[in-house]
Amino acid sequence: MEWALFSLAGLLFALRWLHVLAGVAWIGMLWFFNFAQGPFMNEVDAPVKSAVNAKLAPRTLWYFRWGAMITFLTGWILVTGFAHTYPGYLTSGRGVIILTGALMGTLMWFNVWFVIWPRQKLIIAAAQGGPAVENAPAVARRAFLASRTNTLLSIPLLFMMTGAVHLPLVVEPSAIGVWLAIVVAVLALLEVNALKATNGPTTKPIEKVKGVIHMGVLLTVVFYVLLEVVL
Repeated sequence: MEWALFSLAGLLFALRWLHVLAGVAWIGMLWFFNFAQGPFMNEVDAPVKSAVNAKLAPRTLWYFRWGAMITFLTGWILVTGFAHTYPGYLTSGRGVIILTGALMGTLMWFNVWFVIWPRQKLIIAAAQGGPAVENAPAVARRAFLASRTNTLLSIPLLFMMTGAVHLPLVVEPSAIGVWLAIVVAVLALLEVNALKATNGPTTKPIEKVKGVIHMGVLLTVVFYVLLEVVL
């Protein structure tokens, strides 16, 4: 008897399952931080905030960052595996949409590991009795904006990942390079805003929960329209 899981197709399925499992943990924690914990922390006093940072944050951030890492690694392994197994995959509608989502996910992974987590480590250590965080408001602000940017991107990311299979997009191979350049440019602008901006018209739309949801939906619509127009 041959077991379906112990084949190349089965291996790709197992990787996809792990990718989705880790992605649920990652995006679930991201939304918890932005939609539930953040507003809660704005309403409680200093001792409660300190307790959350000292006891809850280390647990939630563990699932958050390792969910991001596993999602990132399995995602790129899958892209590589599909490109190797199915010739022309990366120039198909499915492949282009997956690659677009992968670029978004990669930027989000970068923000988790190299922007959000390093700053959260300092805040956690201080709450646990370690040294006070130098310029703590600016440190927390930068982590907040990176997290908001990831929340913004999570909405079009999920559109791309589900659309890869269920959205019947026909692409013009000669336009793929232009499309990817547009995607990289948009992501670069969003990242510059996350890393450099403090307050103003570029940060205000994502300050509030409703705002970041609305902007995420708007960004999804913009990406879809550009997909149809460019490709």
